[in-house]
Amino acid sequence: MKRFALTGAAGYIAPRHLKAIREVGGDLVAALDVVDAVGVLDRYFPEAAFFLHPELFEAHLEDLRDRGEGVDYVSICVPNFLHGAHIRLAFRVGADALCEKPLVLEPSELDRLAELEARSGRRVWTVLQLRVHPALAALRERLLGEGAVRDVELTYITGRGPWYLRSWKAREELSGGVAMNIGVHFFDLLHWLFGGLERAELHVRTATTMAGYLELERARVRWFLSIDARYVPEALRAQGQRTYRSIRIDGEEVEFSGGFTELHTEVYRRTLGGAGFGLAEARAAIETVDRLRRLEVVRAHNGQRHSLVAA
Repeated sequence: MKRFALTGAAGYIAPRHLKAIREVGGDLVAALDVVDAVGVLDRYFPEAAFFLHPELFEAHLEDLRDRGEGVDYVSICVPNFLHGAHIRLAFRVGADALCEKPLVLEPSELDRLAELEARSGRRVWTVLQLRVHPALAALRERLLGEGAVRDVELTYITGRGPWYLRSWKAREELSGGVAMNIGVHFFDLLHWLFGGLERAELHVRTATTMAGYLELERARVRWFLSIDARYVPEALRAQGQRTYRSIRIDGEEVEFSGGFTELHTEVYRRTLGGAGFGLAEARAAIETVDRLRRLEVVRAHNGQRHSLVAA
């Protein structure tokens, strides 16, 4: 049985990690958050020690390590800007880090983590759950076999209320902005399916929405990301839906709406088996988003403009 600690236990994504830890047969021995709204622990690991202060949490893990009862993994679910610091914490207590995306906010941080991996002998793993979606894995095999350059339109809208713009998520220096915070796993998907980045344009940048155009090795991609639910198709909004995902390849819709509930668990299984996703897999998407964050907004031309971007 692998032993886990978890940081960010009160956060939005933590229940997916808690469920995955339980389903792979792991044991959560300690959890951390700066707020105490962590009743979710009772559902999964009611005996886990809980800490409100990182210093006490780390000291507890050090004591466990020194008694020969240390943790194998620290699962990291804290806000994005803290990921690097909590990965270092994992290394200090002799554990691998299993960190939510985005792994870090700057490509240079990946280089530093690679140095720390080599020094510590521990590993950094991350959650790139779309890579383990069965329908998308089958799609990748087909695309690689055919080898053609594709025309792609990617749309991802996940409605968020006013709270979002008052939270750390709306501060680019803390979250990386919309493209990093809600879009990094879709950029990872694009790279995984279609190869490396060759050209990029940015057509929209607001606090809630980003859109642009990418040329990858095997695709021309028009993309649109938003937390504004008004962009969800009207028929779906009428049904109360606030999220919309769409990938169209050469005009054909790719169906992958189901199968999301077990993806974190599958990532955990692969990680425990040594076949998870590390620094190398995380790099392309982080470099692309970093580039998009620095681009000037330009007017979109026909053929490169996403259908939701005004002419």
